[in-house]
Amino acid sequence: MAEKDNAPQPAANRNHGGRGGFQGVVEKPHNFWGTTKRLLDYMQDRMVGLILVFVFAIISVIFQIRTPKILGEATTEIFKGLMKGNAQQKAGFSVMSLPINYEKIVQIILIVIVMYLASAVFSFLQQYIMTRISQNTVYKLRRQMKGKMRLVPIKYYDTHSNGDIMSRAVNDMDNIASTLQQSLTQAVTSFVTFIGTLWMMFTISWKLTIIALITIPLSLIIVGIVAPRSQKYFAAQQKSLGLLNNQVEENYAGQIVLKSFNKEQDTIEQFEVQNKLYYQAAWKAQFISGIIMPLMIFLNNIGYVFVAVVGGIQVANGTVTLGNVQAFLQYTNQFSQPISQLANLMNTIQSTIASAERVFEVIDEEEMKNTKADRPVETDTDNLVELEHVQFGYNDDELLMKDYNLAVKRGQQVAIVGPTGAGKTTIINLLERFYDVKGGSIRLKGVDTRDLDREDLRSHFAMVLQDTWLFTGSIYDNIKYGRETATDDEILEAAKAAHVDEFVRKLPKGYDTVLNESASNISQGQRQLITIARAFVADPEILILDEATSSVDTRTEVQIQHAMSQLLENRTSFVVAHRLSTIQNADNIIVMNHGAVVETGTHNELLAKNGFYADLYNSQFSDDVSFD
Repeated sequence: MAEKDNAPQPAANRNHGGRGGFQGVVEKPHNFWGTTKRLLDYMQDRMVGLILVFVFAIISVIFQIRTPKILGEATTEIFKGLMKGNAQQKAGFSVMSLPINYEKIVQIILIVIVMYLASAVFSFLQQYIMTRISQNTVYKLRRQMKGKMRLVPIKYYDTHSNGDIMSRAVNDMDNIASTLQQSLTQAVTSFVTFIGTLWMMFTISWKLTIIALITIPLSLIIVGIVAPRSQKYFAAQQKSLGLLNNQVEENYAGQIVLKSFNKEQDTIEQFEVQNKLYYQAAWKAQFISGIIMPLMIFLNNIGYVFVAVVGGIQVANGTVTLGNVQAFLQYTNQFSQPISQLANLMNTIQSTIASAERVFEVIDEEEMKNTKADRPVETDTDNLVELEHVQFGYNDDELLMKDYNLAVKRGQQVAIVGPTGAGKTTIINLLERFYDVKGGSIRLKGVDTRDLDREDLRSHFAMVLQDTWLFTGSIYDNIKYGRETATDDEILEAAKAAHVDEFVRKLPKGYDTVLNESASNISQGQRQLITIARAFVADPEILILDEATSSVDTRTEVQIQHAMSQLLENRTSFVVAHRLSTIQNADNIIVMNHGAVVETGTHNELLAKNGFYADLYNSQFSDDVSFD
């Protein structure tokens, strides 16, 4: 609608950007375990696949963590051969070649290759199955959310910003898909890797394992001290980035105004200030978060050195084989990885469950009520539309209409006028059942509109609004949108009646010209003419018309007015009027102010009352301006 001043206003936009890099502040879910269970319920029909994923992931990790110790046996065999050869030389024996069991070494290497290959195969299988499961789950979520968006009342769209709805449908869904596909299996593999690596280290030497474990508390202390500081600066960075993006978007969108008022230099200076704030926050965040990894590497290297020294001593004493020490050093490098992965996963999973919670909020939204009025049908009326003792308010404690009555016969024109913010779209909202009346009734051909399906009711209406809405597609498809069953001849006839054919013929691709996202590749007036052609194709019984001749040249305005006149001919219509000169011949004029109906009557009747309408009419023509 062109105007919703008295409807519930959109909530403030929230910053729910897509995933990318470090997430400075993780939005925490309100009901973590409840939402987690509900999300897992969507995978119940794939439970066998999910079990296979976890089994394959565990098998893959087991093969992975077993190979260093097995490979160490080859090193041990080589070391034994070297030591045996040295001993033979010292005993005076001539050694032509080292007594190394190459057959056993080749056998060990082949076993290691097979194990690595098996690990890769099982890893591929679990990733393949998990991808299918995660995409199927998100597919069901998207389908359910899309279906719910069709059932929620218009009030939901009035109270939620488009950005917030898009964020839930796109960013939150992508967040869930990514986590289900990667993070769940990563959590399993990280946990199994941690436990398995720790067990393999203990089987080699409990003393070396204790030495390796000493660095863990130090790592946790570092993370505990540095991470909160980095999160604070990342939060500042995200805030500064959001403000910077808003400023850039606003400046690019308003280039013509900026240039016409010579504000380029002021804009650059404002950008420099905001850019500097972003720079200061960003480098601090990156610097402090960047300290963590070098410190962790330093501690790991210290532990590595101690393990190597003590391990070398144990090899010299014969308590541990050289191959086992080599394997243990590999385990030492692997040991810290699952700890870091699990720590990162905690934030990711928290963020994902928060995203799932936001999606479920939409799915749980109250749907449009289909309560029937169960009123008897009036068969002896000649009114097409009738409002009887209508009571309505967007809020229960404030009624805008308290006892409104209106009778509209076939072919009549009803004009709705009033200053900006008067609530002229309220009646339109009620006619189309975007909102239901709080009292009284609205009848269509004697039937209470609440006793009709919304789809059936709205099939009697077509709308031409001031805000032209066209989708990305050809001009032909946009016109046909009014009635999908329309023939080529009917579409061409509608295009000619709406003066669309005149400018379309001059386009290189004619009716196949594809309109871009905002239809900015044609003029505002041409967009409006296409919406009128769409209404011609719909051939509605009742037309809702929001005059839209602002911001167009005089010739286009004449074309629009002519097309509208043809569209209104012999048709019942409700016209939201901006210029009072265009509705002087209306059969009924509804005058609104502050959301309420203040006067009703014909043009002459309202002027004779010398009330609010008369003041509007006189002020508009005396100042030669339109009030809307």
